[in-house]
Amino acid sequence: MTKRSVLVIGSGGREHALTWKLAQSPQVGKIYVAPGNAGTAQLAENLLITATDIPALLTFAQSRKVDLTVVGPDDPLAMGIVDEFRSAGLAIFGPTKAAAQIEASKAFAKDLMTSQQVPTAKFQSFSSHAKAQEYLKTQKLPLVIKADGLALGKGVFICHTIDEAASALDDIMLKKRFGAAGGQVVIEELVKGQEISIHALCDGTSTAMFPTAQDHKPIGEGNTGPNTGGMGVIAPVPWAAPDLVKQMTERTIDPILEGLTKNNTRYTGCLYPGLMISPSGDFNVLEYNARFGDPETQVYMRLLESDLYEILRACVDGTLDQTDIKWRPGFAVTVVLASGGYPGEYQKGLPIAGLEAASKLPDIELFHAGTSIKDGDVVTAGGRVLNVTATGATLKQALDHAYEAVDQIKFEGMYFRRDIGAKAASDWVDQFPADITK
Repeated sequence: MTKRSVLVIGSGGREHALTWKLAQSPQVGKIYVAPGNAGTAQLAENLLITATDIPALLTFAQSRKVDLTVVGPDDPLAMGIVDEFRSAGLAIFGPTKAAAQIEASKAFAKDLMTSQQVPTAKFQSFSSHAKAQEYLKTQKLPLVIKADGLALGKGVFICHTIDEAASALDDIMLKKRFGAAGGQVVIEELVKGQEISIHALCDGTSTAMFPTAQDHKPIGEGNTGPNTGGMGVIAPVPWAAPDLVKQMTERTIDPILEGLTKNNTRYTGCLYPGLMISPSGDFNVLEYNARFGDPETQVYMRLLESDLYEILRACVDGTLDQTDIKWRPGFAVTVVLASGGYPGEYQKGLPIAGLEAASKLPDIELFHAGTSIKDGDVVTAGGRVLNVTATGATLKQALDHAYEAVDQIKFEGMYFRRDIGAKAASDWVDQFPADITK
């Protein structure tokens, strides 16, 4: 069998997890990661090419005759990397620039949701700071204010007072804290409940659903403090019954794909909405993402039994309906270890101890995110540094395994949440109607 070469684009825990799983495929030979991290360097060849340098990535893929390129982060998708690679006759996993607007513009996504009757919170979009300020005066608090564009998961503000809302608008639109992403804002009502993610693989015609997952975005325990890219995740969500997943798929995946197709924008790649489920069992879409989640991918790769290369290639080739995807029983969790100060300013280059001891524990895999190599040692190089992933027959067992490994790892200022998975506790779930959880 001729071994296939793969290029993975990105540098986070998601890309390490994808690389780890791709490396297990008997069809895959050489893997390149651009730019990668200290973890991917153990499995593949890291490249000195950033994820957004599309001309350099295209030149490399052509020169090495790469068989499949897998795009991890959102920025290159929004910039049109899939369009460029396809024009050059190269196979690449991900949506086109037009389709990636579902994530790249929250206003676009909300308008599409409205037209396709997808359940979502009441909203208004503004490109004028003054008009947004006037709108605030007419609305009930609390409100959610979002930068329209891509902001690494940090451009979302939950505002309980008018002063907080005014400050959020100033940060986004006047101070340009998120750059061009803040040229427009979406102001929407706050919906409460438990957040849940569903992922759909798409080949332009067919879809295949992943297990449910639950991310924990706020930096602080008890879901306090500013939003991050994600501080931990569990999968599957124990209370999300098959009927609920079926409803979410039919009302949040199918209509969006249909709406994009009507606009001559067929979607291929991974589409995942983040949803909020209320105690009554109602749900609303918070946002759409046009790629694998991070840290959701880290748990999915621990649960996926099938060959990832075959699955991604089927999405590219339009043969997903012919692909049987198998999942392992049990649960997987990720606990994110972050730099002190994240999601604000943080220090880099700090040595990390305990990686070998942690990795030797049962059912543990460490996926690197913000790491690099300095003088032969692994050091911190980002806000989210490491993903400690664990599996178990039960959710509690998986969490116990993860936190046992977390306690082996040390670096200066290391921060993590001790309550990952706590929202799935039965005392909250008991508030759901019986047909949601059984």
